[in-house]
Amino acid sequence: MSESGTKQAAISKVIDILFGVAVMGTVGTLIGIIMGGGIMPLASGAGLVLGGVIGFMGGRRFLVSILVGTLLGGALAWFIGGPERISVGAGAGAAMGGFLGVQISMLLDMRAAKKAASEPADPSLSRTIGGA
Repeated sequence: MSESGTKQAAISKVIDILFGVAVMGTVGTLIGIIMGGGIMPLASGAGLVLGGVIGFMGGRRFLVSILVGTLLGGALAWFIGGPERISVGAGAGAAMGGFLGVQISMLLDMRAAKKAASEPADPSLSRTIGGA
């Protein structure tokens, strides 16, 4: 791998880690708000650590699903219950987004594995004999 490729991979890894810290730190803070002020530093810290680990492991799709769930859950709670319920809806939406993200990721990985297994090993070889 060239030096520029290594630098791009390192920059991408740092961006994934920062994205994970931002998303999971926000979710941890929301959970801390719901549980009460005394537990908020612990919940926020746990979210920051988990986000860094998930970002380091390359869980970008998972983090995006949590982010979308947080935004949609907060918006729905605001629409239904008013602004005082945004944090509850966002926390619940993040949990649902994470769950759905894992399931969708699993299905996409299974589809890719099935597709890779059905393709021939050497694309230059034809499946037919004699070009018929």
